[in-house]
Amino acid sequence: MATTRIFHPEQLIAQQALQLSDSAAGHVARVLRMRSGEQIHLFDGSGGYYSAILTDVAKRTVHVQLGDHVQTHNESPLKVHIGQGISRGDKMDFTIQKAVELGVSAITPLFTERCGVKLHADRWQKKLAHWQQVAISACEQSGRNIVPEIHKPAALENWVSQPSDELKLNLHPSAKFGISGLEQPTHGVRLVIGPEGGLSDSEIELSKQHGFQSVLLGPRVLRTETAALTALTALQVKFGDLG
Repeated sequence: MATTRIFHPEQLIAQQALQLSDSAAGHVARVLRMRSGEQIHLFDGSGGYYSAILTDVAKRTVHVQLGDHVQTHNESPLKVHIGQGISRGDKMDFTIQKAVELGVSAITPLFTERCGVKLHADRWQKKLAHWQQVAISACEQSGRNIVPEIHKPAALENWVSQPSDELKLNLHPSAKFGISGLEQPTHGVRLVIGPEGGLSDSEIELSKQHGFQSVLLGPRVLRTETAALTALTALQVKFGDLG
């Protein structure tokens, strides 16, 4: 049985004793019903993890004793930053979760012409915190020890115009070549994905003006969440550590 992995939001130090965060304590004590003496792995997002022993488990508080730091090397050699058009319902959660499992480095939710999600500013802060927690949970499940950042939502025109040395890609059904025809990127990849309904012609043209080249995924039209994950998988197979 796999050892339970828990993210800790503060810096960890070998051999220290500490109290888990409220959410982590609730998960360990009330969901998993773990007991004192059992082992977990803790990571703080800086790389590697710490073995830890539960020393005191109560309903609302859990204390642990850390062991030594264990260095791991399971991050993809390919850095991919996805600009994802914001989608409705739980589709955005799904895209973030699976992209983290597939090794994405960062995600920026994008406001586009066909973005159908509209929230007040205070609710966007809550939504962003929720998306970051989705990424954390995906790291706990998948064994990643570095948590990809979910950046503050941005307008597509602002994101595509950011200075970057990354290989800039946009998916388009009329592109002349696919990901297999790309040259090895030297500074990672910046990939823009449209929302439900895709990017408008003017947004595609704007992306081209800022150096994004169109690539083809295949002959079939894919949903926004399928397109993001298919493209990321293809990039990891071609340049990263999948396959």
